[in-house]
Amino acid sequence: MNDSGGKRDKKQARRPSTERTTQRDPERTRAAILEAATREFAENGMGGARVDAIAERAGTNKRMLYHYFGDKEQLYLKVLEEAYVGIRTAERALHIGDRSPEEGIGELALFTWRYFLQHPEFLSLLGTENLHRARWLRQSVRLKELHSHLIGELSQVLEQGKKQGVFIETADPLHVYLTIASLGYFYLSNQYTLSTIFGRDLVDPANLNAWERHIVHVTLASIKR
Repeated sequence: MNDSGGKRDKKQARRPSTERTTQRDPERTRAAILEAATREFAENGMGGARVDAIAERAGTNKRMLYHYFGDKEQLYLKVLEEAYVGIRTAERALHIGDRSPEEGIGELALFTWRYFLQHPEFLSLLGTENLHRARWLRQSVRLKELHSHLIGELSQVLEQGKKQGVFIETADPLHVYLTIASLGYFYLSNQYTLSTIFGRDLVDPANLNAWERHIVHVTLASIKR
């Protein structure tokens, strides 16, 4: 009798911890699905990605995937949004407006290039979405808000540089960002074909470092007086 009571007491003592773990499961499951979906969409595109494969990668089942995200298209849009949230959030942490105008632009160029290097899945998702002509991206209001902050902060840095006589009056924030992003994106998204054509390993550390310096130089040279 005492043994039975003791077992019940032990079960009751463990119950709060078990309940807390259960309460955390939905969040962990959702995060696992997003991570798995990001890999699946990056590797296979929107058309080739399979819900079964995403569920298997996440260690869950399709029912849970549909429960949290609705369907494959909504999950893909969420993956896109989170990918952009990641880079835009990291950009905000740079506080480029707290630096001199030249340092701010140079830091943004360095950050963007290094982020692309560290997050190849981001470039893959961009390629997939451009293939579909931004069909899903256009549905997101959240992303427009994120990008307005980027252009706003970049505009302030450029205006400060113009007032100081450092940057040309025609320096445009969108053009500056496109210069930075395109120099990094083209190099990495075409690394295999370019390496083959020109007989140079573009992902060799020395070549990557040289291109990093080139991006900063070209970006600043395009807007300096």
